[in-house]
Amino acid sequence: MAVPPAPLRVAAAGLGLWLLWAWAWDWGGACSGRTRGRGRELGRARGGNRALLLTAHPDDEAMFFAPTLLGLARLHYRVSLLCFSAGNYYNQGEIRKRELLQSCDVLGIPPSSVTIIDHRYLPDDPNVQWNTELVAAILLRHIKANLIDLVVTFDTDGVSGHPNHIALYSAIRFLHSKGKLPKGCSVLTLESVNILRKYLSILDIPFTWLQTQDVLFVLTKKELEKAKKAMLCHKSQLLWYRVLYIIFSRFMVINSLNFL
Repeated sequence: MAVPPAPLRVAAAGLGLWLLWAWAWDWGGACSGRTRGRGRELGRARGGNRALLLTAHPDDEAMFFAPTLLGLARLHYRVSLLCFSAGNYYNQGEIRKRELLQSCDVLGIPPSSVTIIDHRYLPDDPNVQWNTELVAAILLRHIKANLIDLVVTFDTDGVSGHPNHIALYSAIRFLHSKGKLPKGCSVLTLESVNILRKYLSILDIPFTWLQTQDVLFVLTKKELEKAKKAMLCHKSQLLWYRVLYIIFSRFMVINSLNFL
């Protein structure tokens, strides 16, 4: 049996990938905002519900949570951001604060709804273990003061394994397990995935669809452009590997989340 010429094989492979990509986009549009079980309560928002995104560093909101932020906007949530550091690991804190506000504006969060914690005992530093009770106390005050209905943050693996990300999960888990959260305040955590799935971009939709997550947000093509624009606001962080991240990471397109 004759083997097709190399250029033909390459063209066939390219066509196959393009068809898979297009199919995944169609599937993504169909399942965007899909919920299971308790996730259906998200769909009952009527404009008064308040969601809080809890992050550790400027750029977390765009790198990891853009699909959730844009998905909650579709569901008419009023979204605010609580960022637990100024991102001053390389003495760029003031620059990164400005970039965060620009990114949030693109994602629909006004400056008045962005709070940046710059605490001496909570530095942007993977070598410093943030105190769970200190983080929990600051977070609880913010939740109560702003009448938050839903908190969104990292899961126990922190997506990238960063200790500051995991510290936020530990704090919200502490509040949840101790029954300290206000009545009616729910918690969603962003599902971490293995390194292969992390860089499949939208092609990970079929795998994600089969999982048992409570909430799934998938961006439309138009929303994806907005997510990329938000990430590009963080100019101080745009090293070559972050450019690749923007192109290939599933977290720029898909967020699967679970309730505590």
